[in-house]
Amino acid sequence: MRIDQWDLLIRMVHGQTPETPQSGFIIDSPWLPGWFGTPTINYYTHDAIWFEANKKAVELFPQTIFFPGFWSEYGMCTEPSAFGARLIWTRDSLPHADKVIHTIETIDQLKKPNVRSDGLLPFMIHRLLYHRKLVEDLGHHIKFAVSRGPLNIASFLMGTTELMTALITDREKVIQLLDLITDFTMDWLRYQKDMIDSIEGIMILDDLVGFVGELDFHELALPRFKELFSAFPSRINLFHNDAHGLVCAPHLKEMGCHIFNFSFEHGLAEMQAAGGDAIILMGNIPPRDVLAQGAPGDVRDCLRHARQTVGDPKRILWSVGGGMPQDVSNENLHIFIKTVEEF
Repeated sequence: MRIDQWDLLIRMVHGQTPETPQSGFIIDSPWLPGWFGTPTINYYTHDAIWFEANKKAVELFPQTIFFPGFWSEYGMCTEPSAFGARLIWTRDSLPHADKVIHTIETIDQLKKPNVRSDGLLPFMIHRLLYHRKLVEDLGHHIKFAVSRGPLNIASFLMGTTELMTALITDREKVIQLLDLITDFTMDWLRYQKDMIDSIEGIMILDDLVGFVGELDFHELALPRFKELFSAFPSRINLFHNDAHGLVCAPHLKEMGCHIFNFSFEHGLAEMQAAGGDAIILMGNIPPRDVLAQGAPGDVRDCLRHARQTVGDPKRILWSVGGGMPQDVSNENLHIFIKTVEEF
């Protein structure tokens, strides 16, 4: 992320309106390898390919903001790997982590990982350290510490269905697991900041927040996200949840969130009403059905319709309702950015 882009976000967080409407996207391995023309496995295993793919993106689309910027990640395997999960890799699709919790009693056997040595975490950090000067020579900087959230990580470790069931049958054990994961995630966020001093923001992704009801959100999610977003004195906190977003929207400010990337199934006006004026909304057209699979005219028309649904767009960072999906073309991304600039 360029410093002028970071400064623009800081001004938006403090209530200032950008001179021109701004677009931004979360980009990572679902989109970058195929768009760059390389097998997904190469993107993960060849650091030079990872760097060149991200470099090409920021150079081809300098008008938009890519989050978090040169994201060092291994799909959904990153955090589960530190807990000892078996990782399954394929040539052209995302990897996945095998469960490590097969019975509820297994939770008692889990130990907090060492973020300096366990799983893929050292590979993530040292990829960034090795490429940091190259990134900065491009005029970009590593600005965010990034992690999946506690509920999301728990679902990888034990399975989504099993986690939701255990909330009813073995609630205290699930709370024990979430406490362990939260403690680990605090370590992970702080370690990223300790190793890369340009980091000033926190980005957390947790779709499982959208799977719980109001009472569970207050007990299981809210206090843990408040803790994580205060892991260090960050200037911008970004939260991604592209499942059901209304359960967390009224509490985003209390969580410490500044920017919220949410599901396209929630309208911008609906989310503005739910989240309040303090939150920058990052959205909100369908990522797959419009940006990836639609024609350029579909992208333009959908954006214009979204703009018409909101009276005051100054707290909107125009994007898709989720991360950048596979198969988004240069043409569609260019027309998205151009349409936003014309607002």
